[in-house]
Amino acid sequence: QFWSAYVPCEAQYKDAVQLTLEQINVIRRLVDGYSAELQFVTSAEGIENAHKAGRIASLVGVEGGHSLGASLGVLRAMYDLGVRYLTLTHSCHTPWADSSSAPVSDGNTRREGLTGFGKVVVRELNRLGMLVDLSHAAHETVLAVLETTRSPVIFSHSSAQALCNTSRNVPDHVLRLVAENGGLVMVSFYADFLTCTTVARMEDVMRHVTHIRDVAGEDHVGIGAGYDGINRTPVGLEDVSRYPYLLAELARTKGWTMSQLEKLAGRNFLRVFRKVEKVQCC
Repeated sequence: QFWSAYVPCEAQYKDAVQLTLEQINVIRRLVDGYSAELQFVTSAEGIENAHKAGRIASLVGVEGGHSLGASLGVLRAMYDLGVRYLTLTHSCHTPWADSSSAPVSDGNTRREGLTGFGKVVVRELNRLGMLVDLSHAAHETVLAVLETTRSPVIFSHSSAQALCNTSRNVPDHVLRLVAENGGLVMVSFYADFLTCTTVARMEDVMRHVTHIRDVAGEDHVGIGAGYDGINRTPVGLEDVSRYPYLLAELARTKGWTMSQLEKLAGRNFLRVFRKVEKVQCC
């Protein structure tokens, strides 16, 4: 379970760093307060140890590069506090990376992906052993990151653009590039990204995970429901208690094997996380 430390884009150039640190603190206190059920972890090994202890492994991700204040020092400090993924952009451009969903008004300009400093951020994420998350990133940003990174990347909550044509989803040619990179696309359960309408059903999630499996391969698809940040969930997948029904239906109607279901449910993420940790140095 990744807990998302998110602050709104309106905080950029103001108090985004402070607000993000407060979010991280809240997450740490929450996990500590429910230590019988939750266990704070910072590594793939920690996830497995938590599962063996019967607890939910709890990690922190920062959703939006605006939370860094364009500072590598802040990035390193957040790593020391336990942050293990950074979503490079949210619904706004940062000074160093473009978003897929920033408003075109208010003088927003595009830089065709990453700036030179943006590439430094990606390399520093690699060095630290922190996951690079490309959900919300502009297409040009995604391509630039894939050319720059030495580690596998993730899309923490995105779906297949071939099935719902929105810039927040991943086109087939990028799915193939993610497979070459060794990365992972984790399917969002937000109805707007599943059907491009306000209504979705379990069947729509099944279509997306199966499409990504068929295009990128069974080693490169996962679940990134994003329940904490969405207000329209698929009928039949209203909360995490419905996951077993999703897996059972994939086996029953879509021909998924037990091995493939295990990969979808978490083994693919563990593999990617371990590879990111191996690249970590110094």
